[in-house]
Amino acid sequence: MNPRQLKTFLTVARLGNLTRAAKESNLAQSSLSDQMQALEAELGVQLFERSRLGVILTSSGEVLRAYAEEIMALNDEAKAAIRAAAQLQESALRIGTLETIAAEKLAVFLSRFRHVNPNIDLTLKIGGSGELQRQLEEGSIDMAITFDRGLRDERFVKRLLSREPLALIAGGNSKAAAPEKLEDLIHLPFIATETGCVYRHLFDRAFADAGIAAPRIATQADSIATIMKLVASGAGYGVVPRLALGTDAKQGNIRIMPWPGATPTTSLIMAWRRRRIQPAALSLLLAAASQDLGSLRSVDVRPRHAV
Repeated sequence: MNPRQLKTFLTVARLGNLTRAAKESNLAQSSLSDQMQALEAELGVQLFERSRLGVILTSSGEVLRAYAEEIMALNDEAKAAIRAAAQLQESALRIGTLETIAAEKLAVFLSRFRHVNPNIDLTLKIGGSGELQRQLEEGSIDMAITFDRGLRDERFVKRLLSREPLALIAGGNSKAAAPEKLEDLIHLPFIATETGCVYRHLFDRAFADAGIAAPRIATQADSIATIMKLVASGAGYGVVPRLALGTDAKQGNIRIMPWPGATPTTSLIMAWRRRRIQPAALSLLLAAASQDLGSLRSVDVRPRHAV
């Protein structure tokens, strides 16, 4: 096995299609197929189930994927550490985050960070929570800033940035009375993202933590911005991070209703891969975040190899 084969293998595993994987890897499909066949021959196992619809990993392929991700990450880490020792470290950071967080939390911070550190090139990638996790695992981003879903993975360090309150919202023209208890919300029509999205996780947890069943979802939307537009139009109610409201609440398009009971909150976190030696640019970003984005403290149960 060599890094080139493993990188190609991971691309095929992610895309599930040899043609698309070859295009993304800038390889002829025959060359890609030769690499995968050579890898299977070396290991003596079948890594893919092939069909007209594409390819899927076998159980052996799933095992290899976990190790391949670690091997590629360690390979990148070794290169970065060697370049740092030779004072050739590239000053660049790739940050992945949700659109809401980028607009409402990071714009000013990253502008200030770039002004103080003009030699560090920043790339900001916007994606869903699942996409950010995949990019972090593959090493295509150096850090993810997102809402915590409570998942634990020893490969990564997580740090708490802030506790963000959630808000119960209705349309600005809504005349509905404020709910007196959580049970009053059960029969209201709510708008939320699909199951699996971090915002849907926040919605479900707000009610689970209170020990009651979540209300019926009348409409599923693809983003927090869409939810707020639907709520503003009077299509239903929503539970969203307060930081997402921005000008909608100020302009009266959305009415923030009092939460019956203790206001639920969610954790805004940073996550990055554990390394024996952290890139200098990442260390600078962590230090800046500790000052400008809130109290930076570990939510990781085993904070070895942190900074």
